[in-house]
Amino acid sequence: MIISTDRMRPASSSRTILSNALLCAAIAITLSSCRKPIPTAPDREAIATTVAAFHDALAKGDRKAALALLTPDVQILESGHRETREEYERGHLAADIEFAKSVPSTRGPMIVRQEGNVAWTSATGRSKGTFQNKEIEAENAELMVLAKTDEDWRIRAIHWSNHSHAGGGH
Repeated sequence: MIISTDRMRPASSSRTILSNALLCAAIAITLSSCRKPIPTAPDREAIATTVAAFHDALAKGDRKAALALLTPDVQILESGHRETREEYERGHLAADIEFAKSVPSTRGPMIVRQEGNVAWTSATGRSKGTFQNKEIEAENAELMVLAKTDEDWRIRAIHWSNHSHAGGGH
């Protein structure tokens, strides 16, 4: 029996290259359709203004203004602890004000996302200075969840974390 070597030859190299190119194009189109840009939040400025106003109130030591930006059911998460609004008001708010007044912080760009009456922001930054006789040099991360009320945007949740570089963080 004689076997023809013509049938055992691979497809021509130009057809193989064309098939591979079409396959790669199909994969690229599929992947790019999964990475559509997230649209800018319609209320971006109002949301960012609320977050900035909260930080400004802390830096100025204005408890009343800071608390006015929080919803009654706000949850504050920091250092592995969760606080209600009442717990935060009675306790940690004073330390946050003292820290904001004592330690200069720089904030990086804020990312703002919104779906209907719910929004969330995230930002990173650095804090460097002295707090309670300790040198502070830390990288910070913040996530806030906001809800739109009849009047404006209010903060419903805050999550703060940091990574200390020298002498401890806040």
